[in-house]
This record gives sequence, structure tokens and C-alpha cells, in this order.
Amino acid sequence: MTSAPVLKLSGIDRHYGEGEARLSILEKADFTLSSGEIVALVAPSGTGKSTLLHIAGLLEHPDGGEVYLNGAACGHLSDDRRTAMRRNDIGFVYQFHHLLPEFSALENVMMPQLIAGLPNGEARERAAQLLDYMRVGHRAEHRPAELSGGEQQRVAIARAVANAPLVLFADEPTGNLDPQTAHYVFDALEALVRQSGLAAMIATHNHDLAARMDRRVTIVDGKIADF
Repeated sequence: MTSAPVLKLSGIDRHYGEGEARLSILEKADFTLSSGEIVALVAPSGTGKSTLLHIAGLLEHPDGGEVYLNGAACGHLSDDRRTAMRRNDIGFVYQFHHLLPEFSALENVMMPQLIAGLPNGEARERAAQLLDYMRVGHRAEHRPAELSGGEQQRVAIARAVANAPLVLFADEPTGNLDPQTAHYVFDALEALVRQSGLAAMIATHNHDLAARMDRRVTIVDGKIADF
């Protein structure tokens, strides 16, 4: 693990509504995430977990402060620039896999690479390697409906890192899985992060999984705090 921050949030503010109806979610929130580091985000519902992930992942603009990715300020870039950065530098995994149902596991992992302009043959080769690494290579030609929940999530993780992002955000990636399957999926995710050196921030309510990560943070009064 290196100490260089891949992701830095500096003085992030985010609120909804105005006047008496104004609801502050994040207030002067600071956070850093380094290459090869896995951080657990553990906070009750309604405290701003999803908002934090969306701002850090360039899905939302902060009302104040700045988001730095690999040292570059990007919280207030144009929509086109932000879309390009999300495609190339950021990976997302959600509680539901969001795989495209009409495509095979292999094709789902190929898709972001093809969108990024990689030739079909190279995309196919990398997709196959990632599925093998996630131990679902034998299911490459199966569609999502033919996969178990754990297999679906492992394919979703492979798809999220297909373009070799700098940082991976996961929002309750094992929330729909039984405890044994959840640990199996996290094993695969952790191995991938350690091997590739990408940075990962994982929102979870699973305290057993959170305890296995490098750090645990929460949101208190709009700020990000270690615990």
C-alpha cells in the first residue's frame, strides 16, 4: 500500500432544500483514500452514505469543497468530463448487480471496455481473465438469470474493474447475500484490490466484513470520522 491519496475529499458540503426546509447532509467533510487501501463506510441509513459515495464517485456535484482524483480537481467539471472520468477511473458495485439480462457474463464484462474503445478481441480476453480471477470463468456464457446471487455479484465486480479504474466504490455489495456467500464474495473482492492496487471504499452494514478492512469510517454530524 502506498501513502499517496488516490481520492481526496476536501471541505465537502452537500445539502438539499433551502431556507427552513434546508437539510444539511455533509458539512466540511474531509477524507482520503490511498492506493491498495480498503475502507469500510459504516453508518445508519439517512446519514448520507449514498450521498458521500455519489459525490466521491462524481455522480453528484458538491455544494462546496472539492473532490480530487489522483491529484486533479474534478468535483465541478463538466458533465462530459465527469462521465469520461467515471468510465475510465472509477468503478461502481451496488447491492443489486445491475447486469444486463440479455447478455452473458462475459459480454457484461466486455461492455465497458468496448464503450471505452478497446478492440473486441482484447476486451474479450480481459473479460475472460477477470471472470477466471473472480472464480466464475466457468459461467462466462451464462446470462445473469442463470447465475446464483454470489456469482452475479462477482461478475458485477469484474465488470466494475474492467477498465482498470483507480478507485472502486461499493454500496452494500453483499447486502442481498447470505453470510457465507457474502464472505466468499468479499474474499474475491479483497484479493482483487490487493493484487491490482486500486483503492476501494465499501459501504456496508456487515460489521464482520467491516472489521476485515484497513479502516472503518462513519458519518457524524455531516463529517467523516474514523472509529
